Amino acid sequence: TKPFAFEELLARVRALLRRPEQRTGLALESADVHADLVTQQAQRAGQVLDLTAKEFSLLCLFLRHPNAVLTRTRIFDAVWGEQFDGLSNTIEVHIKELRRKLEAYGPRLIQTRRGRGYVWEVPSPADDFPSSSSNA
Repeated sequence: TKPFAFEELLARVRALLRRPEQRTGLALESADVHADLVTQQAQRAGQVLDLTAKEFSLLCLFLRHPNAVLTRTRIFDAVWGEQFDGLSNTIEVHIKELRRKLEAYGPRLIQTRRGRGYVWEVPSPADDFPSSSSNA
Protein backbone atom coordinates (compact mmCIF):
# COMPACT_ATOMS: atom_id res chain seq x y z
CA THR A 1 0.00 0.00 0.00
CA LYS A 2 3.00 2.32 0.38
CA PRO A 3 4.45 4.02 -2.65
CA PHE A 4 7.63 2.27 -3.74
CA ALA A 5 10.44 2.77 -6.21
CA PHE A 6 10.54 0.40 -9.15
CA GLU A 7 14.28 -0.17 -8.58
CA GLU A 8 13.58 -1.38 -5.03
CA LEU A 9 10.93 -3.82 -6.30
CA LEU A 10 13.36 -5.09 -8.92
CA ALA A 11 16.10 -5.54 -6.29
CA ARG A 12 13.73 -7.50 -4.04
CA VAL A 13 12.65 -9.80 -6.87
CA ARG A 14 16.29 -10.44 -7.78
CA ALA A 15 17.07 -11.24 -4.14
CA LEU A 16 14.22 -13.77 -4.05
CA LEU A 17 15.49 -15.42 -7.21
CA ARG A 18 18.96 -15.82 -5.69
CA ARG A 19 17.64 -17.81 -2.73
CA PRO A 20 18.50 -21.53 -2.78
CA GLU A 21 14.89 -22.69 -2.62
CA GLN A 22 14.24 -20.88 -5.91
CA ARG A 23 17.14 -22.60 -7.67
CA THR A 24 16.29 -26.12 -6.63
CA GLY A 25 13.62 -26.51 -9.28
CA LEU A 26 10.25 -28.08 -8.74
CA ALA A 27 11.29 -31.13 -6.71
CA LEU A 28 13.65 -32.10 -3.91
CA GLU A 29 15.22 -35.55 -3.53
CA SER A 30 17.46 -37.27 -1.05
CA ALA A 31 18.01 -40.98 -0.46
CA ASP A 32 14.71 -42.57 -1.55
CA VAL A 33 12.58 -39.54 -0.61
CA HIS A 34 11.03 -37.26 -3.24
CA ALA A 35 9.10 -34.03 -2.58
CA ASP A 36 7.19 -32.35 -5.41
CA LEU A 37 7.02 -28.63 -4.63
CA VAL A 38 4.20 -27.98 -7.10
CA THR A 39 1.77 -30.64 -5.92
CA GLN A 40 3.04 -30.58 -2.30
CA GLN A 41 3.25 -34.39 -2.42
CA ALA A 42 6.02 -36.50 -0.96
CA GLN A 43 7.02 -40.11 -1.57
CA ARG A 44 9.38 -42.56 0.05
CA ALA A 45 10.44 -45.65 -1.88
CA GLY A 46 7.69 -44.85 -4.38
CA GLN A 47 4.98 -44.77 -1.70
CA VAL A 48 2.95 -41.57 -1.29
CA LEU A 49 3.25 -40.07 2.19
CA ASP A 50 0.18 -38.50 3.79
CA LEU A 51 1.79 -35.38 5.25
CA THR A 52 0.28 -32.29 6.82
CA ALA A 53 1.36 -28.90 5.45
CA LYS A 54 3.80 -28.39 8.35
CA GLU A 55 5.24 -31.90 7.96
CA PHE A 56 5.78 -31.24 4.25
CA SER A 57 7.52 -27.93 5.03
CA LEU A 58 9.66 -29.67 7.63
CA LEU A 59 10.58 -32.43 5.17
CA CYS A 60 11.54 -29.85 2.53
CA LEU A 61 13.73 -28.01 5.04
CA PHE A 62 15.62 -31.24 5.76
CA LEU A 63 15.86 -32.11 2.05
CA ARG A 64 17.36 -28.68 1.33
CA HIS A 65 20.01 -29.16 4.03
CA PRO A 66 21.17 -32.80 3.98
CA ASN A 67 23.77 -33.79 6.58
CA ALA A 68 23.55 -30.36 8.26
CA VAL A 69 22.55 -29.98 11.89
CA LEU A 70 19.44 -27.80 12.10
CA THR A 71 18.80 -26.20 15.48
CA ARG A 72 15.31 -26.09 16.95
CA THR A 73 15.36 -22.29 16.56
CA ARG A 74 16.26 -22.51 12.87
CA ILE A 75 13.60 -25.16 12.24
CA PHE A 76 10.92 -23.16 14.04
CA ASP A 77 11.83 -19.97 12.18
CA ALA A 78 11.89 -21.70 8.77
CA VAL A 79 8.72 -23.79 9.16
CA TRP A 80 6.54 -21.69 11.46
CA GLY A 81 8.00 -18.27 10.69
CA GLU A 82 7.72 -17.14 14.29
CA GLN A 83 10.06 -16.39 17.17
CA PHE A 84 10.84 -19.62 19.02
CA ASP A 85 10.31 -19.42 22.77
CA GLY A 86 12.19 -22.66 23.46
CA LEU A 87 9.44 -24.03 25.69
CA SER A 88 7.14 -25.61 23.15
CA ASN A 89 7.42 -29.26 22.12
CA THR A 90 5.85 -28.48 18.74
CA ILE A 91 9.03 -29.36 16.85
CA GLU A 92 9.46 -32.68 18.62
CA VAL A 93 5.84 -33.65 17.95
CA HIS A 94 6.07 -32.82 14.24
CA ILE A 95 9.43 -34.57 13.83
CA LYS A 96 8.09 -37.65 15.62
CA GLU A 97 5.12 -37.81 13.22
CA LEU A 98 7.29 -37.17 10.16
CA ARG A 99 9.70 -39.91 11.26
CA ARG A 100 6.82 -42.34 11.80
CA LYS A 101 5.51 -41.73 8.28
CA LEU A 102 8.96 -41.93 6.66
CA GLU A 103 10.04 -45.02 8.60
CA ALA A 104 7.02 -46.97 7.39
CA TYR A 105 8.95 -47.39 4.11
CA GLY A 106 12.61 -47.38 5.12
CA PRO A 107 15.27 -46.72 7.75
CA ARG A 108 15.45 -43.57 9.88
CA LEU A 109 16.83 -40.54 8.06
CA ILE A 110 16.15 -37.80 10.65
CA GLN A 111 18.66 -38.17 13.46
CA THR A 112 18.72 -36.31 16.77
CA ARG A 113 21.93 -34.56 17.75
CA ARG A 114 21.51 -34.18 21.50
CA GLY A 115 21.90 -30.58 22.61
CA ARG A 116 22.32 -29.36 19.03
CA GLY A 117 19.29 -30.20 16.90
CA TYR A 118 18.34 -32.56 14.11
CA VAL A 119 20.06 -33.75 10.95
CA TRP A 120 18.82 -35.40 7.73
CA GLU A 121 21.47 -38.09 7.53
CA VAL A 122 21.90 -39.30 3.98
CA PRO A 123 23.31 -42.83 3.81
CA SER A 124 26.54 -43.01 1.84
CA PRO A 125 26.69 -45.38 -1.16
CA ALA A 126 29.16 -47.51 0.81
CA ASP A 127 26.36 -48.24 3.30
CA ASP A 128 24.49 -50.07 0.53
CA PHE A 129 27.27 -52.53 -0.23
CA PRO A 130 29.29 -54.72 2.13
CA SER A 131 32.96 -53.84 2.13
CA SER A 132 35.31 -56.21 0.31
CA SER A 133 37.49 -56.47 3.42
CA SER A 134 34.67 -58.20 5.31
CA ASN A 135 34.96 -61.20 2.99
CA ALA A 136 38.63 -61.80 3.83
